[in-house]
Formats: sequence, C-alpha cells, structure tokens
Amino acid sequence: MRLVLLGPPGAGKGTQAKLLQEHFRIPKISTGDILREAVKDGTSLGKQAKEYMDRGELVPDAVIIDIVQERLAAADCRDGFLIDGFPRTVAQAEALEEMLARRDLALDGAISLRVPRKELVKRLSGRRTCRQCGTMFHIRFNPPKKDLVCDNCGGELYQRDDDREETIEARMEVYDRESAPLHEHFRDLGALYEVDGSKTTDQVFQQILRKLGKAA
Repeated sequence: MRLVLLGPPGAGKGTQAKLLQEHFRIPKISTGDILREAVKDGTSLGKQAKEYMDRGELVPDAVIIDIVQERLAAADCRDGFLIDGFPRTVAQAEALEEMLARRDLALDGAISLRVPRKELVKRLSGRRTCRQCGTMFHIRFNPPKKDLVCDNCGGELYQRDDDREETIEARMEVYDRESAPLHEHFRDLGALYEVDGSKTTDQVFQQILRKLGKAA
C-alpha cells in the first residue's frame, strides 16, 4: 500500500499514520524524518540540505524531491509506504508520481482528513506544554492532574504562541490556500479519499480502511 496523508494542523494525521503503519506493516515517512536522517547519515543530499538548514533557509524543492526519492528506494519501502508532509505542492506531487512511474508503481491513494475549522481551533488552542520537560497536555482531551502543572516533572504548563487562536486561524488560512490545488490534483487523478476527521480515532480509521477497500 502506497499512501499520502493530507490534512491541516490538528487533524489527527499523526494518530492515523501510526494506525495505518501498524495495519499495513509499512514504514511511515515524513519529510522532517527524511531530512534529519539524511543529515545524520552524511549523504551527499543530506549535506546539501544541511547547508540550507544551517543558514535558516527552506530546503529547495529539488533537494527535498531527491531526498524523498532516495528514501523510497530503501528496502523497507519495497512493499509500500505512508508519507506525511510530502507532497506540499502540485509540482512535488507530480515529481512523486514520476519517481514511482519509473519503477512501474503508483500511489494507492491520498487520504485527506477533513475537520471543521472551529474544531481544529479547539484542538490546537487547548494544548499546553511543559516549560521544563516539553510534555504536552490538552485541557479537554488529556488534562494534567493539577491545573497548569506537569504530571511528569512538576514544571509549569504554558500555551505556545503558535497554539493561540489568532495564530491558529492564520495557519489554517495558509494551509487552505496552499493545499487547495494539491487536493484538486489528486481529485482529478481519482486518487483523493476524503475522510471526516472529526469523529473518534477508531471511526476515522475505519472510514479510511473502507475508502481504501480494505475494511477489517
């Protein structure tokens, strides 16, 4: 199974990615993981990426695409993979399709988790992070035993700037604007599977399996 996972911040991609990884026994790949691994291994592409990262610049599309291609050529991706965070543009999607086509392969689907904006704001704005150990809590879904105190180390819990409502709204607008052409691209290919991500974790997972024709 070769899948791409799409969705805005707070849609639950991380949770569903883990479930899909276990169900299909395929590796979960994220561009962040790929970049860190390439830099750590000191590959030629990793060295190129590191130069941009060290300067605080975005890694160009061409380098990202080459790194993804290198990762997908690994033995553990032979029987499938799940990508989170790539592609982010139509150009990247086309590059992914081309690299698969050269191996006579194709994507089985692009899963898009849809969650109402108000629910996303609730999910993200409710997060609280420990200043000392970095553990994350949620005032609604995973509250600490004592208000604003970390269960693990007793540190102070605070709300990060990027979890404030006004910042979240801006992030959502950027995501909607940038992702619209990508969704249309996969829809035109007949490869887009839209799922209601506002349901429970298991309900969302079962929706995905049904969409893929692999209901348990």
